[in-house]
Amino acid sequence: MSAARLLVVEDRDSLRRMLERALGGEGYRVDTAADGGAAVASLEAARYDLVLTDLKLPGGSGLEVVRACRAAAPPVPVVVMTAYGTVGAAVEAMKLGAADFLEKPVELDDLFALVGGLLGEAAGAAAGALAESAQGAVTEFVAGPGCPPIVGSHRRLLAALRLLRRVAPTETTVLLLGESGTGKELFARALHALSARQAGPFVAINCAAIPESLIENELFGHERGAFTGAHRREPGRFERARGGTLLLDEIGELPLPVQGKILRVLEERTYERVGSSEPQRADVRLVAATNRDLEAMVAAGEFRSDLYFRLSVFPLELPPLRDRPSDVPQLARHLVARLAERHGLAPPELSAAAGELLAAQSWPGNVRQLGNLLERAAILHPGGRLGVAELKQAMVGAEQGERQEIEEALESAGGDKRRAAALLGMSYRTMLRKVRQHDLEGFPHYRR
Repeated sequence: MSAARLLVVEDRDSLRRMLERALGGEGYRVDTAADGGAAVASLEAARYDLVLTDLKLPGGSGLEVVRACRAAAPPVPVVVMTAYGTVGAAVEAMKLGAADFLEKPVELDDLFALVGGLLGEAAGAAAGALAESAQGAVTEFVAGPGCPPIVGSHRRLLAALRLLRRVAPTETTVLLLGESGTGKELFARALHALSARQAGPFVAINCAAIPESLIENELFGHERGAFTGAHRREPGRFERARGGTLLLDEIGELPLPVQGKILRVLEERTYERVGSSEPQRADVRLVAATNRDLEAMVAAGEFRSDLYFRLSVFPLELPPLRDRPSDVPQLARHLVARLAERHGLAPPELSAAAGELLAAQSWPGNVRQLGNLLERAAILHPGGRLGVAELKQAMVGAEQGERQEIEEALESAGGDKRRAAALLGMSYRTMLRKVRQHDLEGFPHYRR
């Protein structure tokens, strides 16, 4: 098998030569470029297995190199090198599709581990996943006491966790991006646990699950007599989260008038209770989360551009489970152990073949869907061995029960698919696909 071919893009001659010698000494074929234009030309002329690029380059920024890598066919994994204190640029590179980032000065041990890991994933992630799963290894990131662990060792997950550690001690607003079930609330809790506000409350609100007429009251509270039935003053989520962290989950579902009030909180750190004109101080660290494309919503006039720019100071994207299949077996073992403990059951053993089956699934509902399947399997087969046959039985049962769950959610939401999706904790796109899959278009108004 021929050695992997790498492209190193760095304008400093001494660092470029050092990286070329170091990676060449590890057996890689290394080409170099001193500026962005030369790097893009090299990508057009040759095929590379991995690109390592600085972000600040003459003749074009490193972000242009990242774009060129992602536009290649097939896309080329790219690692960006950032100077200390330029985390915002690293975040932007990750948004564009960079596989990971390294801080300067570059530690060679970290460089070799990162390059080897990325090339190993490209060569055979599935084989690596099965080898790891056979050993039963579970890699956990625990932010602090009482904070649920985040399980996995895939590069994209580890890169997201490194960014989380960097931003957590600050007061910066964080925007968590990812599909439903990818663990956005877990990341929000980890941000809280690693922050200076860890002793304060962590409060979460699902903006999609509350009717539009009630959302302002839920967020800001009300004064006595503010409306019929308001017999006493009630605090809102901002008040309950005072001194701590407030997670606005599915913030893309907020109506435009309420978006304006959230913008005021971010800009002035004040808000008003319903029925009062007296400003209240908002002493919270705000974390927002969404599974929607906010940029597209801004273009469509559905989301305020000024609020989007305030929220996206530090975006943090969580990879879907299908993009990190190597994590599925160890994550499944972790979930099975927790589920057995919750239900007072003997923990079942997950076979290597069962881990392989799970890793091969697409998991549109991500970790939430995986957990639901394993809960069913653990209840049906307590204390025994969960093999391929047992998991397939649980999958059939889950498919049959899914239609009923969707019917019940549509019934509760009066046919509103977006509300039904929020009730089930899935994205709106997934709900539309499930409605088509189960032939439930028009339910419950026109069909029974």
